[in-house]
Amino acid sequence: MIEDIHIQTENNEKLKEECGVFGVYDFDGHDVASTIYYGLYALQHRGQESCGIAVSDTQGPKGKVLSHKDMGLLNEAFTPEILEGLKGNIGVGHVRYSTAGSSTRENAQPLVLNYVKGTLGMAHNGNLINTPELRNELAYTGAIFQTTIDSEVIAYLIARERLNSKTVEEAVGRAMVKIKGAYSLIVMSPRKLIGARDPFGFKPLCIGKRDNAYILASETCALDTIGAEYVRDVEPGEIVTISPEKGIVSDKSHCLKPEEHARCVFEYIYFARPDSYIDGVSVYNSRIMAGKFLAMDSPVDADLVVGVPESGNCAAMGYSMQSGIPYGTAFVKNAYVGRTFIKPKQKTRESSVQVKLNALKEVVNGKRIIMIDDSIVRGTTSDRIVRMLREAGAKEVHMRVSSPPFLWPCYFGTDVPARDQLIAYNHSVEEISNIIGTDSLGYLRIERLEEIVNGLGICKGCFTGKYPMEPPTEDIRGDFEK
Repeated sequence: MIEDIHIQTENNEKLKEECGVFGVYDFDGHDVASTIYYGLYALQHRGQESCGIAVSDTQGPKGKVLSHKDMGLLNEAFTPEILEGLKGNIGVGHVRYSTAGSSTRENAQPLVLNYVKGTLGMAHNGNLINTPELRNELAYTGAIFQTTIDSEVIAYLIARERLNSKTVEEAVGRAMVKIKGAYSLIVMSPRKLIGARDPFGFKPLCIGKRDNAYILASETCALDTIGAEYVRDVEPGEIVTISPEKGIVSDKSHCLKPEEHARCVFEYIYFARPDSYIDGVSVYNSRIMAGKFLAMDSPVDADLVVGVPESGNCAAMGYSMQSGIPYGTAFVKNAYVGRTFIKPKQKTRESSVQVKLNALKEVVNGKRIIMIDDSIVRGTTSDRIVRMLREAGAKEVHMRVSSPPFLWPCYFGTDVPARDQLIAYNHSVEEISNIIGTDSLGYLRIERLEEIVNGLGICKGCFTGKYPMEPPTEDIRGDFEK
């Protein structure tokens, strides 16, 4: 069983995103499982611990859902035979990363519920902050939970609200009133595909179209992969219902004013693929701009600008463009190591960083290097990468970070840990520079964040401690993780 040798996160320094979701409804009746597979393949960067696909035939027996989910990457979990067996023209898929604890097959998504009104298939990206209260309320009225994920709470709420609602989309809206936190949802009912985004817009969700099929996806890069055209983003707070009879029907009764929106800025800095657009803003351009701002605000004389692959590369290019200092490749990345792999044991000498990266001596030897990365969490990985450059002969190493310092945890689906684990919480920038061994260190100024996303409303809670909603009184992320 894959679970027995389960892959561990390669290091505890890099940020992790929660999930990627993808759904298709083909009005012409064609099977959608392979389309969902390739859509999820484009979203694999959003989660590598588990994955799943659930499909249904809208012309077949009402409520019959075929599904397959397993641990690991898509190409580990799915074979051509498995995909061939998933017959249906409506479906939803999911790739998952969990923040802690229960990385098990039971917690893989999509979730499929059988209830009085039929069946419900659901995939969720995000993190709720009122899971314990909702879970207890449901448990005391008879709910029996099969997983430890907050997504199951959402699915139960929708199913329960459906008993007193005329439509599934109305039930989704009623559930949205009760849940608090970050979520992008794709819900599959026997005859409808529904997408919903939390009112703050923490997590992305967009709509695409290919021939006579409609798609919902976490990122536009997934639409490109399957040859679909981008239609638009689901707005924060919006519920969209897709059906052959009515096409796309929108419910914006849960929407907030644009100035209240709080998108996770790390979608633009790190999580999303650079070829994606989120709410009309190019992720690539955001990272280029972050690098340019670093060059303006934290200049330093050097011979070469390099990025820590992959997320630091675009910002490094931006720094180079603005400063005029040449951009180069200082690291070779092992293409066969994803963001997760079997971690070397403490007793062995292998470093998880060195398994992933190696410095090019010919490029850095004798040079003053500006190294760009997207963030520093605990500082352990940065320390190793700086040492790697020094050992390859770098004369100076100046680090620039394309985000502000982390001072507070995140409760909305980004794996920013408790404050006492954040290196910036207990140390000044100069102290951090000494700890990780750089000649100088500079972070992106917090005022620049809105500029890199063209003025969109963003969440800055992990930098300022000011969250868009009241955070939970206790950190329950390890108990009810996504």
